[in-house]
Amino acid sequence: MTVPSVSFEFFPPQNLEASFRLWDTVQVLAPLAPRFVSVTYGAGGTTRDLTRDAVATIHKHSGLKVAAHLTCVEATREETLAIAEDFAKAGVSDIVALRGDPPKGSGGFKAHNDGFRSSVELIEALAQTGQFNIRVGAYPEKHPESPDHQADVEWLKRKFDAGADEALTQFFFEADTFFRFRDACAKAGIEDKIIPGILPIENFKGARNFAKRCGTSVPDWVAEAFEKAERDDRHDLLATALCTELCSDLIEGGVDSLHFYTLNRPELTRDVCHALGVTPKVSLENVA
Repeated sequence: MTVPSVSFEFFPPQNLEASFRLWDTVQVLAPLAPRFVSVTYGAGGTTRDLTRDAVATIHKHSGLKVAAHLTCVEATREETLAIAEDFAKAGVSDIVALRGDPPKGSGGFKAHNDGFRSSVELIEALAQTGQFNIRVGAYPEKHPESPDHQADVEWLKRKFDAGADEALTQFFFEADTFFRFRDACAKAGIEDKIIPGILPIENFKGARNFAKRCGTSVPDWVAEAFEKAERDDRHDLLATALCTELCSDLIEGGVDSLHFYTLNRPELTRDVCHALGVTPKVSLENVA
């Protein structure tokens, strides 16, 4: 089996304990030599400053390539591009450009009067600077706000046409979900790289709630397997096995890169990577 390249997503810490957990996560996963790691934004841009600080710290002290999330929410065009310029000045040239989730309770996304109205507008502006490698989101299952699957494919094509370099998908539970999406994208003329997003399931109840919010379907067999595993106290064993099998199926289907949503809990991601043949290559102490 081909050994894939990997990348990891982290979220910014909101207190001291979470800061230690983030750095522990970086230390555990950095030796696997990821292509890049990304740091998210909270809903409504609530972690904008925390994201900026986390990106700068990881970039400075880990030696890893860091991709900063950047969204259109609750900011003017000038403010958003100023944040991007700050990243560039700090040596961060990778950005994950997203529309972003609206603030909780807001009833849906509403563009700032002087802000970007969509991810496509943000991508176009970033691409015009010539400073960034731009990654974007993709949905192998219908986005909750999308009328149908084809609309998601067409919107992704607009993102690539606007200047995106790669896409990272929302997570899913079965490899065929990704393959159907990949085929639909190819049919629409998309030739750019689409990297499947992988969620190792640390907590099935939390994963199911997360899936509901982002439009990811949970197969009955997955739910039944975790219910039985929890009764038998074998949750982690099942989670590792299912995630490894999903990744193996993707690799056998021609996928060469995987993006893991770590939730700042690295052990399961590390174990799955090891099972796929992604083994330690560098020590963080050597690059810090």
